[in-house]
Amino acid sequence: MTAKTARWTMASTRTKVAVLGSATLLASGVLAVPLAFGDSPTAPTPHPAAEIHKPSPMPDRVMLTPTTSPATSQNVTWRAEAPAGSAQAQILKAPRGLGDVKPAAGDVTTVRASSSTPVNTNLGYASTYHTVNFTDLEPDTRYTYRVGDGVNWGAWTDFTTAAEDLEPFSFIYYGDAQNYIDSAVPRVFRQAFADRPDAKLIVNAGDLINSPNSEAEWGQWYEASGFIDGQVNNFSVTGNHEYSSGRLSSFWRPQFPYPDNGPGNEELKQTVYTVDYQGVRFIGLDSNFQNNATLMAAQTEWLEGLLRDNPNRWTVVSFHHPVYAMTGSRNNAAVRDQWGPLFEEYGVDLVLQGHDHAYGRGNQITNRDSVTVHNGVTYAVSVSGGKMYALNDGRNWTDNGAELVRSGENAQLYQMIDVTEDTIRYESRFANGEHNDGFLIRKNADGERTVNEIRTDENTVGEQVTVDRTTARKKETVQVSAYGYDPGERVEVRFRSVEGKEKERLIATVEADEIGRLFYDLKVPNWVKKDTSYEVFLTSENQRIDSPAITITK
Repeated sequence: MTAKTARWTMASTRTKVAVLGSATLLASGVLAVPLAFGDSPTAPTPHPAAEIHKPSPMPDRVMLTPTTSPATSQNVTWRAEAPAGSAQAQILKAPRGLGDVKPAAGDVTTVRASSSTPVNTNLGYASTYHTVNFTDLEPDTRYTYRVGDGVNWGAWTDFTTAAEDLEPFSFIYYGDAQNYIDSAVPRVFRQAFADRPDAKLIVNAGDLINSPNSEAEWGQWYEASGFIDGQVNNFSVTGNHEYSSGRLSSFWRPQFPYPDNGPGNEELKQTVYTVDYQGVRFIGLDSNFQNNATLMAAQTEWLEGLLRDNPNRWTVVSFHHPVYAMTGSRNNAAVRDQWGPLFEEYGVDLVLQGHDHAYGRGNQITNRDSVTVHNGVTYAVSVSGGKMYALNDGRNWTDNGAELVRSGENAQLYQMIDVTEDTIRYESRFANGEHNDGFLIRKNADGERTVNEIRTDENTVGEQVTVDRTTARKKETVQVSAYGYDPGERVEVRFRSVEGKEKERLIATVEADEIGRLFYDLKVPNWVKKDTSYEVFLTSENQRIDSPAITITK
C-alpha cells in the first residue's frame, strides 16, 4: 500500500465511522440539531462574585510565608469558616504514601492556629484568615501538612525547609500582576512554576491586585497560583495598589504574617522585613512612603544596618517604585537618593522592582568593565499582569549615571533566579516561555563580582579587550584586561598588525580567574616595526576579542 493509498484508506475509514455513528444516534433518537444562540431560552448571566469567592468550612487561599528561621520553622495561612478555636493544622515528615497508608502513631503533630482574623469584605461577608506556625522542624527536610478545623480538612501538601547554610536553590520574581488577574495572569504563574518546579521562594514586587480591599481581586490572585502558594514560600512587598488613601489593605497583614523585624514603626509592620534564606539576605522595603521623611529615614537607617552587618553571600532587595523609572515622566528621587548609594556601597546583588508595567534591566555606568561585563548592582523592573505602559527614552537612567542594558514593552514576564555558592543566574521569560533576557553574576571569596551577559554569537567577538595605552615602544609593558570568560578558561594572547601585513604571533597562554577576568602584562616584542599599529587578540573556547590599536613609536 502506498502512502497516498494509506491516507485515502484512513480517510475513508473515518468517514464510515462517522456515518455509522450518526446512523446509530438517529436510530436511538439522541441526535438533535443544536439550538442557535438566538433560540436559547435564557441568556447566560455573570456568576455573582459573592458566590464565586464566598468562604466555606473548607480551607482555601493556602499560603506559605517565611519566618526568620526558615530552616526550622514555617508559617502557613488559609481562609475558612471555622468555629472559634477550631482552626488547626497537622504536619509530619513527608511519607511515601497516604490514604490507605496510615501514619504511625506519634508521627503526626497537630498545631492550633496562633491567630484567626476576620476581614470584612466588599461582598457582604467576612473572610477569616488563620495562621499556624510550625516550629522545631529539621533543616532541609520535606514535610507534609494539611489545614482545617479537625473535621473539614484541605489536601495534604508538601514543602521543604531551608538548609541551615548556603545551598543551591531557585526563586521566582514577578512584577505587577494587578490587572486581568483572572484571565491573563494565571498562565504566567503556571508557566513559571512549570519551568522552576523546585523554586523555594516567590518574590512579588508589589501591586498584586488593583483595588486593595477587593475581595474578588484577592480571590482571583490566589486562584491564579492555585496549589503553588501552599508549597512555595511567598515574599511580597507592597505597591501603591495595596494602599487606599494612605491606608494599607485590610487583607495584607492577615494574609501575610511576615516577620515583625523591620524598623519598628507601626506603619511599616509586615511590609518592611528581612529573611535570610540559604545564603541570601532578602530585604523587603516599602517605597510607598518615599514622600514621608520620617518613615523613609527609618527604613534607610534599618537598611544600612542590614547591609553593613550581613553574614550572607548574596543580597537581594525588593520594593515597588524603581530606582530608575521606565515609563512616562516618573522619577522616584527619594528612593534613588536615599537607598541607591547604600546598594552601591554595600554591593547589593539584585534590586527587584515593579510599578512601571514594562521590562528594564541595567546598572551604574561607572561599574562597566567591558562590552558584556560590569561589576555593580543590577536593577530590574518587570510586569506579570496584562496592563501595559509605553517605554520612555530611558532618560531617568542616563540622567542619573545609569545605563539601560535591556528594555521591552507589551509583554507579560516572569523571572527565574538560580543561586549557588559562586553564581546567581537570572533569566527573564515571556508568558509563552520564550527567552527575554539573562545574565550571570559571579562572585569570589573576596566579594569581587562580575555580571556577565548571556553569551551570543554577536557579543563574543569584536573590540572588547582593554589596554592601558595606545602608544608604546619596544619592550614596554602594556596592561591587558578582558572579561566574560568561564572560570579557569584558557586564553591565547596574540599580537598582530592592524593592517594584517605581518603574521599573527602567539605571545602566551593564560587562564581567566575564578570570576572570568583576565589580566596580563604584555611586553611589546622586539620584532614589531616602528610607526605600525598592532592589536592584542585574545582567543578562547568562548570568545575571539581584540583591543584598540597600539601604535609603536620607537
